[in-house]
Amino acid sequence: MAQSFRPRDTAELVEVVKWAAAEQQPLEVIGNGSKRALGRPMQVANTLALDHLTGVVDYEPAELVLTARAGTPLAEIQALLQDNGQELAFEPMDYGPVLGEELGRATFGGTLSANVSGPRRIKAGAARDHVLGLEAVSGRGELFRAGGRVVKNVTGYDLARAFCASWGTLAVASTITVKVAPKATTEKTVCLFGLQGVEATGAMSAALGSSAEVSGAAHVPEKLAALQSGNWGGGRSATLLRLEGIEESIDYRVGILRRVLELAGTVEIMDAAASFSVWQSIRNLTVFPHNLGALWRVSVAPTAADDVIASLPEGCLVMQDWGGGLLWIADPDDQRDGTSLRAAIASAGGGHATLVKAPENVRNTIDVFHPQEPGLSLLTKRLKSQFDPHGILNPGRMYKGV
Repeated sequence: MAQSFRPRDTAELVEVVKWAAAEQQPLEVIGNGSKRALGRPMQVANTLALDHLTGVVDYEPAELVLTARAGTPLAEIQALLQDNGQELAFEPMDYGPVLGEELGRATFGGTLSANVSGPRRIKAGAARDHVLGLEAVSGRGELFRAGGRVVKNVTGYDLARAFCASWGTLAVASTITVKVAPKATTEKTVCLFGLQGVEATGAMSAALGSSAEVSGAAHVPEKLAALQSGNWGGGRSATLLRLEGIEESIDYRVGILRRVLELAGTVEIMDAAASFSVWQSIRNLTVFPHNLGALWRVSVAPTAADDVIASLPEGCLVMQDWGGGLLWIADPDDQRDGTSLRAAIASAGGGHATLVKAPENVRNTIDVFHPQEPGLSLLTKRLKSQFDPHGILNPGRMYKGV
């Protein structure tokens, strides 16, 4: 008989996983389930939901360190940080809107287990780079702790970082400690309208290579720009460069970008309110229409972005983030298996393509996450066998047999 478990503390969590290990009963591990439709479908009867394992355990603003239980709503943590003039520097996106869920349902543990990072990754690093330590339960039902409350080197597996991007297949976190950052006083966005292809990629690369300390670099093509409220740039493509800090510093750095980009076209400046709204749309992918079909997340070298985009079938919509290193590709044909896309990525020098959104029948038959090289695949399976020898935690969520 299918069972749904919702532990309220670490002791209950340990007992649930111990039972599942002893009975070899697989568990679908979720927070609030906001990313449930991302990944390979799992044939699992039992659910382990962490939405009752909530609350901030420790927060010291002066030390820039926060510890919270895995099921704590991410919005609750962000509100607490906001009240103290701080933030999660990796700027996590919310997958909810593109997966048909409400905005704001993501949890702390789910965000980190998926290594969810936003536009500021080019400056602040990925989510995993901000994790200091965690308390978790392995697939054996054993409670363990990794890392701590300070940044330090480790010997052997860096378990806190390994947890990130494992999608709940290695262990179930009960509490996680992260470093937080002071929030910028204000922000502005330098906009270039009408650039195409290599022009846009070149402008972003030039800006990121300058001393302007750009914290966001994205390109929205005209077909997507025309759909936005306010009609960005009169329906022209928009190349966006975000600057954060104090007003005087931002104005000085705007001057740097004006000089660097003087041959790239007319430069316009978005004020703080408009800039915040635009980057929220980019971060949460609400620049795309609701009926976007399939959605692919592609990571490539920025210099290869234009070649990959040129290889796409007609009708695909693409937004570039991370200076061109991250491509969000909406494909109106939601039955495509990604073979040609991954071949184009390989031809362009390599990268990764993850299928974020597609019907269940497609996700059940293709590699949702980018296929691993044989050596890495072997290491992944070995790590899985050490932490979850019975294969009870999110079995097959990422790869068959893992």
